[in-house]
Amino acid sequence: MNFQIIMLLISFVIAVILALIIIPILKKLKVGQIEREEGPRSHLSKQGTPTMGGVIMLLSIIISTIIAFIYYSSKDTNVIKNMIPLLIMAVGIGIIGFIDDFKKLILKNTKGLKPSYKMLGLLIISVIFVMYIIKFAGINGELLIPFTKNSVTLPMWIYIPFTIFVILGTTNAVNLTDGVDGLGGSISVIIIATLTVLGIMFERTEIVIFGSIICGAILGFLIFNIHPAKVFMGDTGSLMLGGIISAMAIYLKVPILLILIAIIPVLETLSVILQVSYYKKTGNRIFKMAPLHHHFELSGWSENKVVSIFSIITTIVCIIGIYAV
Repeated sequence: MNFQIIMLLISFVIAVILALIIIPILKKLKVGQIEREEGPRSHLSKQGTPTMGGVIMLLSIIISTIIAFIYYSSKDTNVIKNMIPLLIMAVGIGIIGFIDDFKKLILKNTKGLKPSYKMLGLLIISVIFVMYIIKFAGINGELLIPFTKNSVTLPMWIYIPFTIFVILGTTNAVNLTDGVDGLGGSISVIIIATLTVLGIMFERTEIVIFGSIICGAILGFLIFNIHPAKVFMGDTGSLMLGGIISAMAIYLKVPILLILIAIIPVLETLSVILQVSYYKKTGNRIFKMAPLHHHFELSGWSENKVVSIFSIITTIVCIIGIYAV
């Protein structure tokens, strides 16, 4: 059995075991979901559901990556060196999300981490990641252009802010997408699996192993997150998954491809921007509610239908994306 499959299974099992331990603890601590009054009425029944469950994925990723490090310490230390920035991204952004969740759910500060502080934290982690891959991973500003089989090499003064923008944009886009039981995890695991396949095509072992670990952790978490959810991932999970997706794409030199394979998070973000802008200008709304998944809920779609349709769309565009490079 290939090592990446073993790591996927290990990560999956660890996530399931951690979920069985952590969910009761979250219930005991009364770390429950706080539903917005202006949200869909059907979501009010979710009030009190344990959240901050992204900790389950984060711990599974850390433990599984350490196991991979031990395995490669006697085989290929370059794999370890190249996986370090990916782990930094996952842990760093996961911690920022955890602090936000902790303030909201444990300290009962409904505003959570100040947006300026959150953005500053994400910016710091993004800069650390980009500087590391430039200095130690041989990243030279090259970007692959989908469907053209060509690439362009950006000067560093453009490449660095561009990649930081990609990271910040992706983390917030996935965060917006996580609003229906199982949606954020389902969309993310499809995108990450696609990037893992690209890692196989490009012979980037560190991406293949890390991507397999992430997929296993998400799948283990989804057992408890699909409708009706027993736990939500919170910002700990959604911000972390967005950071991981952007980091893998940047590492593979395909951040432009995210416009296609992450079309659902892109549309979720655009729906919020359009809704706010149009409302400020006209006093009217384009969608029944934003982000986009709430519009379809209020149009009569069940949560399972939203997740199914959005996942099918993501799968189709991801298959196209594989052929695009």
